[in-house]
Amino acid sequence: MFDLGRSFLAAVERRPLAIAVSDGTVKKTYEQWFVDIQRAAHGLESLGLGKGDRLLVTMQNRWQMATLHWACQFAGIVMTPLNWRSTAEELAYCIEDAQIRALAYDDSTATAVAACTAAIDLPRIAVGERAAAGDLSFAELCAEAPTATILRATPEDFSLLLYTSGTTSKPKGVPRRHCAERAAAVAHVAQNLYRHGECTLGVMPLYHTMGVRSLLAMALIDGHFVCVPKFDVEATLEAIEREQVSNLYLVPTLYHMLIEHPAFARERVASVEKIGFAGAPMSDGLMRRVEQAFQPQLFVNHYGSSEIYTFTIDQQASRKPGSSGRSALNQRVRVVPIDAESAQVQTKPMEEGQIIADLASDEAFEGYLNRPEATAKALRDGWYFTGDTGYFDEDGDLFVTGRVDDLIITGGENVSPVEIENVLSLHPGVEEVVVVGLPDEQWGKIIAAFIKLRAEVSESELDAHCIASGLAKFKRPRRYQFIEQIPKSPVGKVLRRILLAQHQEQAQKADR
Repeated sequence: MFDLGRSFLAAVERRPLAIAVSDGTVKKTYEQWFVDIQRAAHGLESLGLGKGDRLLVTMQNRWQMATLHWACQFAGIVMTPLNWRSTAEELAYCIEDAQIRALAYDDSTATAVAACTAAIDLPRIAVGERAAAGDLSFAELCAEAPTATILRATPEDFSLLLYTSGTTSKPKGVPRRHCAERAAAVAHVAQNLYRHGECTLGVMPLYHTMGVRSLLAMALIDGHFVCVPKFDVEATLEAIEREQVSNLYLVPTLYHMLIEHPAFARERVASVEKIGFAGAPMSDGLMRRVEQAFQPQLFVNHYGSSEIYTFTIDQQASRKPGSSGRSALNQRVRVVPIDAESAQVQTKPMEEGQIIADLASDEAFEGYLNRPEATAKALRDGWYFTGDTGYFDEDGDLFVTGRVDDLIITGGENVSPVEIENVLSLHPGVEEVVVVGLPDEQWGKIIAAFIKLRAEVSESELDAHCIASGLAKFKRPRRYQFIEQIPKSPVGKVLRRILLAQHQEQAQKADR
């Protein structure tokens, strides 16, 4: 069985002169990129990182970040990517939780790194103009070549540690082995009908499972990974045209932003033959507009998670809007009653329950880092209890309806309502607050705060409070609604569904 380092080395040997990665004017063949990757791996080892150690990387999608990802695969170091919009507090949590040995960052996160006391004593690698004094530049990291090829990892070694938000404010670390990552990448190639030499847009963040899957999949087919550091419609369309991108794998929000922009034209994306989406549902209306805009040969809907990459897949996404299809290549899925303790009692067709996935999958993780309670809750009876709700229709297709724990997915990012509620509850003018996700065609869901006030306060004041509290920008509410009472059950449980129903009723009245 191959580890990921050997998988990349096979691509170098097959097609050394094929373009492997590009980033604006930077373009490297597999042969050239392999040299950079080996130098980066050697540089990391020179900093004292060894097999099993964790490197925290908080960058936008630059070729340097992709290089560090592959360098870790060769050196047996565990790549630990984090959202480049993370606050200093979020960096500190990750550094402690994962026992980080070194940190790499770019200009987008330089301010947070500078403010993070936990990062002071770590070796730091900087990309860009805002490097702190004493930090190693990426060029310095890669200054020396190893005397022999670095190839330390085995299939059973850990490759990656992804962080995913849960129902509490503490992110959960998801360790993933080389064998699981490679199996997921192979399945991604097969399920998207990729062929040798495909060219994909690398705009989904490399701290997100979708970005990582695109990166690995391209190496398996000697393909071209086109870096787009930060999503921008003009830059994205320009990259698609310039590099003749053949496939896209994006969250619905990005498709919406692309096709609604004045700069979009069918001629500019004519090279794109295959499109896929994941991270959030795509509305029926958006699906129709996306299909008309791109006219793809293949339109794939993926449903999965960081823990087990793909649960289900539909290669004809517009065939049955709202459907997530059927079990993926490496998976079995079931729907069980919401409160089920076992995987054995399954719901009937059209009966909503909790979606669970088989842990025997080649793509599966084995439990969360330092979170035995979360692991025990999610991994039961040989199955992964996803926390998602859904049902099978009469044909056997899966429909995902929401989250058991009310997690909000906005623009492909997982956001915990509890974290935002905790921040807002500290404002002296707030008596009670409930945060929910409201349906939105562009973002999937937008974050809304329903607030019972104890003193007069404006929306701008509450937003300023969120900023001062260190809440990341993408987690701040986009809408505030002041209400007289928070609906609750007889035992005091907040009834979020009532809030949503009230909002929908008000919206309907406003439309009349």
